[in-house]
Amino acid sequence: MTNALDAIDLFEPSVLDDPYPFYARLRTDSPVYRVADTDFFLVSRWDLVVEATSRVTDFSSNLTGALVRQPDGSSAVFGLDDRGAAVHVLATGDDPAHLSHRKTVLPALVAKRIRALEATIAAIVDRLWEKGFDGSGIEWMSAVADQLPMTVVAGLLGLPDSDVARLMNWGYTSTELLAGVVTTDRLGAVVTASVELAGYLYEKFASACDDPQDDLLGDLARACAAGDLSREVAVVMLVQLVGAGGESTAGLIGNAARLLADQSMQRRVRADPDLLEPFLEETLRLESPFRAHHRHVVTDTELGGVELPAGSHLLLLWGAANRDPAVFADPDEIQLNRLVPRGHLAFGKGIHFCVGAALARLEARIALATLLDRTDTYRLVPGAAQWVPSIFVRRHQRLVLTIS
Repeated sequence: MTNALDAIDLFEPSVLDDPYPFYARLRTDSPVYRVADTDFFLVSRWDLVVEATSRVTDFSSNLTGALVRQPDGSSAVFGLDDRGAAVHVLATGDDPAHLSHRKTVLPALVAKRIRALEATIAAIVDRLWEKGFDGSGIEWMSAVADQLPMTVVAGLLGLPDSDVARLMNWGYTSTELLAGVVTTDRLGAVVTASVELAGYLYEKFASACDDPQDDLLGDLARACAAGDLSREVAVVMLVQLVGAGGESTAGLIGNAARLLADQSMQRRVRADPDLLEPFLEETLRLESPFRAHHRHVVTDTELGGVELPAGSHLLLLWGAANRDPAVFADPDEIQLNRLVPRGHLAFGKGIHFCVGAALARLEARIALATLLDRTDTYRLVPGAAQWVPSIFVRRHQRLVLTIS
């Protein structure tokens, strides 16, 4: 039987730019939807997404395949671990290894250490603003939203500020494969960026092993020396931290600036700065920086009454679940008085809840507070908001603000 949803091209630019009507149809008509001609299933309803995150023996976090569009417009699966030899860490790892990796990283990201970064982050934002503001406006993404997270990540890792531009390019380019829309002629650049990023981090990690400092490179070096990690695992962890750390926070900072350009909302938050934090939580819910994460189906099973064969793949659609009307009243609207403002899935759920969530929130709060402090009002330049084309991330390529 043909599914009416099959007629919707999830890679169509208009669907990529505004996926929410498609997500709404998925939740209603086919909450566990098999993408035609593939073994990928899109999970869109809140209760089923949450259920999938809890069934860790059925659904592995290992990243084994990516959903991609072929030149003829059809969908296909790009294998990422066909031989079962890939190294899976942190967001793509399973316990018990995942727990060990997480414990190695968490000391650098505990609340007390993050709070101590507040003055440093504020100084970085001030510097970026002074450089990016031209007297009448600012291209928010390249000036602040993209640079701030990678600058902070570089500092936590122990990498020089002078390498931030390279890290941004490598990190963003490497994650393009998961966007689903990488063309054949672009694939070489994506692979090259991944190899160059890994090579760079391997060199930095080797130096840290010889002389570990008080940073995350040093923490990982000491863990390797103690026999808790292999060098290969440590480098893959570093690659993931660079890629994910930049993507998620840049997406949040950009999405928040766009939503706060609404003049009525902007006046409310300016009048009561305490509303900034619930506003950021609504931004996370409405425009989840990662639209989805992957799961690998370990054994023949089912979810929501749909049979899932072993070896197939799930995309858990945070962006769809976070607008589920069964959970959120008026889900497409910003409501600053929700009873559980952090009750969304933008940072994942369960054992894989994002290790950098507190840091992302802090960076976004400081960046948006600075934007408000430095302006009397700001607006979007019409037509100057451009999305990164991706089924995986929700981030602006460009976001021009006019300032007064």
